[in-house]
Amino acid sequence: MSTVIEQAVQARLVASAPRMESVPATLHYDRREPFSVRIDFPAPATLEGTDVSWEFARRLLTEGVEEPAGSGDVRVRPYGYERTVLEFHAPEGIAMVHIRTGELRRFLERSEGLVPTGTEHLHLDLDEELADLLGGH
Repeated sequence: MSTVIEQAVQARLVASAPRMESVPATLHYDRREPFSVRIDFPAPATLEGTDVSWEFARRLLTEGVEEPAGSGDVRVRPYGYERTVLEFHAPEGIAMVHIRTGELRRFLERSEGLVPTGTEHLHLDLDEELADLLGGH
């Protein structure tokens, strides 16, 4: 069984202009890092012209499709019935994208199939993490 889930999604970049630009993004979940998810944006979709990734708690995404969640660098909230807003706060400013809620739910269901909520701790390799921390790897 694979330990990684990747799912391509279309994110709609929210800007001050009335038209929102669609940008590709990839949601990523790795059983070896069971508490977190990552979203990757390719260089053409970013202001810096470089690939950008944001990693945050899977629980934040799970809660955010239902109700506003998060108070730090990443915030997630429903936007109507069909979309969810992800806000990314950085020193350079705030980026907001809309993603279809159905796509996020499908991704979360797939991650649940790999690591059910509440069992994340069973998938941690604490010996490897400790060795990395102590410089033994």
